[in-house]
Amino acid sequence: MDFEIDALIVGCGLCGSVIARELAEAGKKVVVWERRSHIGGNMYDYMDDYGFLVQKYGPHTFHTKKKELYDYMCRYASWQPYKLTCGAVWDGKYTPTPFNFTTIDTFFPPEKAAKLKETLKKAFAGREFATVVEVLDHPDPDVRGYGEYLFQNDYAPYAAKQWGVSPGEIDLSVLKRVPLRFSYDEGYFDDPYQVMPADSFTRFFENLLDHPDIEVKLGVEALEHLRPQDGKLLIDGRENDFPVVYTGAIDELFDGVYGHLPYRSLRFEWKYEAGDGLQPAPVVAYPQEAGYTRITEYKKLPVQNRPGTSYAVEYPLPYREGVQLEPYYPVLTAESQEQYAKYKALANQVPNLILCGRLADFKYYNMDQALERALTISKVLL
Repeated sequence: MDFEIDALIVGCGLCGSVIARELAEAGKKVVVWERRSHIGGNMYDYMDDYGFLVQKYGPHTFHTKKKELYDYMCRYASWQPYKLTCGAVWDGKYTPTPFNFTTIDTFFPPEKAAKLKETLKKAFAGREFATVVEVLDHPDPDVRGYGEYLFQNDYAPYAAKQWGVSPGEIDLSVLKRVPLRFSYDEGYFDDPYQVMPADSFTRFFENLLDHPDIEVKLGVEALEHLRPQDGKLLIDGRENDFPVVYTGAIDELFDGVYGHLPYRSLRFEWKYEAGDGLQPAPVVAYPQEAGYTRITEYKKLPVQNRPGTSYAVEYPLPYREGVQLEPYYPVLTAESQEQYAKYKALANQVPNLILCGRLADFKYYNMDQALERALTISKVLL
């Protein structure tokens, strides 16, 4: 490669693309390597054969509490308000998620439902929601019983399929991601900024990377060129001192010297039906179904007024290096985080190696968290 550059970015997802743009805006010449055939990472979307805009790697919406992050996204695309609604189905009944008072009315007899709603309002007075962990740990047996009912029917079977380990092994941060509501309010997020692109996520990335000092090279497997050795990061056998921002799986960069970190992958079954719709919400979990965890109906994400409906059935499976799979989610357990700490210590010995992103940081980032992390790294580099 041409070494007359100021930085190399490995990965063309949100973290890599934002850092590339920020460095280019500061007058740096940047090369981006991406092993896939497209930009945008897991946010990549495209028009399917039926005329629906679909997301190849699963559903994404942008949401944040921070105006400065929303404003940043607005520099590179137009956005439209979009409040994501989700649901779950078990015992043949549908309920919105996060679980709310509609959930209680759906699954409990009227008298018991009324009593439970009052008990929850008293137990969590002044609060709109709580995590299932708080409900499971509550001293009131009725509150705790409600948490156990939800855990047994939704959280536990869903987590077992999604993560491939028992729910007791999963880091509590994962279980806390979806709270319980103490009202009839619906909507997956409460953030003041909830949007979808007016055009597409791919167009957003095209605009973000459209800079004369950014060169994007697709179809490049960085691990065939990078090799950490004696505190240096060799590129095709040569030493260099410009920063290399790595957004891929950190264990693979170091040849799995401490064993491979656990990630979960996904297989999507793409389907089309001629009807007007499949399910009440765009994203619905099916904890009791064998194999698959959820279905995303893209006719509703964003709303697309055209005949028929395109949707993806999502099957989680373990990720294995060298197989044609994507490592989507780090499996966060006490053991895996200790293992990651060893890899992070190795990375810290290479002065010009910078880690950023869900895989490199081994963290479960939302899009706004990934954006904030990328902007922080950019400031450090500049």
